[in-house]
Amino acid sequence: MIPITSVLESREQHFTEMKELLETQQFTLGGNWEYDGGSFDRSLDEEHKVWLRIPFEVIAGHIDNEEADDEATIKVGTPYVLKHLYREGNDPEASVRVVGALFDQFQSPSNPDAEVESQWIDRAKQALNEVEQLFPH
Repeated sequence: MIPITSVLESREQHFTEMKELLETQQFTLGGNWEYDGGSFDRSLDEEHKVWLRIPFEVIAGHIDNEEADDEATIKVGTPYVLKHLYREGNDPEASVRVVGALFDQFQSPSNPDAEVESQWIDRAKQALNEVEQLFPH
């Protein structure tokens, strides 16, 4: 994980407004969000192993349902780039389970905090710069 300094750090913004602007730049709401925080994520590579993540915390309201989304205010944290390495091929520790297969269809990263090469840091900075242009300073 490599932190990237940004003018967005500590910015307070309505959740839906931030979400809509970031969606125009290929960001999605990360799957790990909760009522009090989360992140907006953008894949930087075709394999979806390198990500630019913009974390946030909810400082007013909550984002647990559609009605509340309009009222939530978030505070942006320090963006960072990270790389996940996944085991290629079959998982040697996997076992055949009919019911489990319905729930365990996606494998966890074998290294969720792999070394990030400089080309990806540069690409993340470029993508973040494009996002920063959407917000008045």
